Amino acid sequence: MGPKKVSGKVSAQKKMMSIELKREIIEKNEQGVRVADLARQYGRSTSMIYTVLKQKGSIKGLSTLIATIILAIASTRASIRFHNTMLWSVMKSPSAFFDTTPMGRILNRFGKDINSVDIDIPNRLQSVTTIIVAIIGSLVVIISTLPIFMVVMIPLCVVYIFIQCFYMTCSRQVRRLQSVTLSPMISFFSESVQGASTIRAFAAQYDFIDRQDKQIDTNCRAFYSSTLLNRWLSIRLQFLGNTVVFVTALLAVIERRSFTPALVGLILSYALSVTENLATFVRVFTQVESQMIAVERIHEYSDLQSEASWETECVRFSRDDWPSRGEVIFREYTMRYRSGTELVLRDINIDIPPGQKVGLVGRTGAGKSSLALALFRIVEPESGVILIDGVDIAMLGLHDLRSKITIIPQDPVVFSGTLRRNLDPLEEHSDEDLWKAIEQSHLKNFVLSLEAGMKHQISEGGENLSVGQRQQLCLARALLKKTKILVLDEATAAVDLETDKLIQKTIRQEFWDCTVFTIAHRLYTVLDYD
Repeated sequence: MGPKKVSGKVSAQKKMMSIELKREIIEKNEQGVRVADLARQYGRSTSMIYTVLKQKGSIKGLSTLIATIILAIASTRASIRFHNTMLWSVMKSPSAFFDTTPMGRILNRFGKDINSVDIDIPNRLQSVTTIIVAIIGSLVVIISTLPIFMVVMIPLCVVYIFIQCFYMTCSRQVRRLQSVTLSPMISFFSESVQGASTIRAFAAQYDFIDRQDKQIDTNCRAFYSSTLLNRWLSIRLQFLGNTVVFVTALLAVIERRSFTPALVGLILSYALSVTENLATFVRVFTQVESQMIAVERIHEYSDLQSEASWETECVRFSRDDWPSRGEVIFREYTMRYRSGTELVLRDINIDIPPGQKVGLVGRTGAGKSSLALALFRIVEPESGVILIDGVDIAMLGLHDLRSKITIIPQDPVVFSGTLRRNLDPLEEHSDEDLWKAIEQSHLKNFVLSLEAGMKHQISEGGENLSVGQRQQLCLARALLKKTKILVLDEATAAVDLETDKLIQKTIRQEFWDCTVFTIAHRLYTVLDYD
């Protein structure tokens, strides 16, 4: 063997001894041995001992940092995916879903349940991982020092598992009760805020307060039951922990000839650590499983029944120039809002030539708005067809159909943002087109009076605009869209007579070649219709 090989082998042995020495120093420091005593025992300087401990702290800190970053990235990605999948599923749901689902239930999914995925579950998982590592480390030390401890530990683990399973079964149901009772509370509160003026008008404030208090009490009862379950678990875990420490001390006394007092103290300290970590593990792991109910509820809303396809290929359909005339035909059209309810439209047969102005009048519940919903396929037909320029709309994708029809609803939809963004959200039109639409909708004087002009900031829901101005803004949108079919769903019912006349004048002048469906609130608005 050459000199280089011998020197290499000696160097490797020194490194191994150095690693072993560092391990002993770290273990004894964790047992409470002071740095000065370690330096004297191993014949090293205190600076070297501190260097070893710093290396240990740096490695531990770096490992914790890496684990935290990985967990944060993974949980963020999971949360975004959960949220987007659920949002898309809800947005694609048919109208029947929103008719039968309280808004509070939907808000609870996007609020509390998403918060659990964002914060609670990642934190609990990090705690579970840390505790498992600590338990394994403590058990290795105890069992390597006191092997007979395994005989006691196995039945104790069985008892721990039994208590955990019993607790988790109850805790899961209580957690569900908390979530179920929270949704009606949120929904009722939201409805009360929206209808506050009506509640005050009928002097029903105290009645609504009592109803809200009862719902809060119902939710608090579920929360109180959860607290009692936690106390029940804590008592049993503390009893088991004390049992583990007692048995460890008893075994150490029985085997006292084999151990020094310092080693017995080390075993007891690790036994205390194991019991505390086991109790925390059972509690935190149970919380993780309880929080997983939020994932279960999110998954439920991520797999809702969907509307028809967003886009489809139709041989007789060209996205660019359809509809070119605006002819609408109903053939034996029958519709109900959802399965099990009565028919709202029955065997409707209508032929509407291109460019006709059609007024829809009648009592409440006669089916006026149902015809508008049928045109947009908000509700699918029970039987029959609707043809637009000879194309069966059931063969089209929902985006292709709805993008070719314009509606001005009774309650104008205005977004938070600039006036320009409200007029042209997709930024498809020039300033010249926007100003032309503003002038045609009789908003020019109002926009010129604004200091920021089209950059004027509109608040949520258009609260800094009057009802008439909001409706005129929707009219300007319709003018920009330039479709061959326009639906007015009682568009002027909530505006004053002067604004109503201006809107009607614009419709007659600018939509003269379009097919117009007007659901009328005031009869004079449809007197001159075809």
